[in-house]
Amino acid sequence: MTSIPSAGDPVGASLRAAVFASGGGSNLQCLLDVERSAPDETPWRIVLVVSDRESAGALGRAAEAGVTTRVIPVSRRDPTEVADETVDVLTDAAVDVVFLAGYLRLVPAPVVARWRRRILNVHPALLPSFGGKGMWGRHVHEAVLASGARVTGPTVHFVDEEYDEGTILAQWPVPVKAGDTPDLLAKRVLEAEHRLYPAAAAHLCRALLAGRTPSPLDAPGPHFGASALPLDPAMP
Repeated sequence: MTSIPSAGDPVGASLRAAVFASGGGSNLQCLLDVERSAPDETPWRIVLVVSDRESAGALGRAAEAGVTTRVIPVSRRDPTEVADETVDVLTDAAVDVVFLAGYLRLVPAPVVARWRRRILNVHPALLPSFGGKGMWGRHVHEAVLASGARVTGPTVHFVDEEYDEGTILAQWPVPVKAGDTPDLLAKRVLEAEHRLYPAAAAHLCRALLAGRTPSPLDAPGPHFGASALPLDPAMP
């Protein structure tokens, strides 16, 4: 994984990040790899991984990396209790930003309010299409293929109180090819996610470190190829 070069922030300056994941955590691993490849140049430190499932593979990835983990169950619990526990856990870890990486639960409204425009999610389609409750993983790619769309790709957006409706920070178009299956399309989109998400996370963190509101990340260069996306678009 290529490191993210600095864009003017002080060497070593970083924000404390929590990652929320429900599954295997490939995007978590991507963020960890970027962080560990050049720690002095990466504007975040993952200090906590939260999951709603004890069986989530992301917890094993975090443990292997020496990152603190916490399971916060959601099913059959009072939403207020879940929200209070989540706020307490993030506050105790002094978390500045949150990155969702395959987290399948709606983030509690008090958490969104406390970390407003500091929570990012990556979605495997070009929102606002193919988003909302139930639109995750293979379901998204099946819907894209069924629609006849010729372009898809990941979207990184701010998290708000609804599924997949927060302001879009970055997108990267990926072609839908003749003969694609959901698995083939998912693999191509995931490659783009692994390029776009660290770039968007860095873009947000550097803006916050500089005390400014992040502008949309408009990656230069040709579209339709994840390899064309630089990890530091050097936004103003």
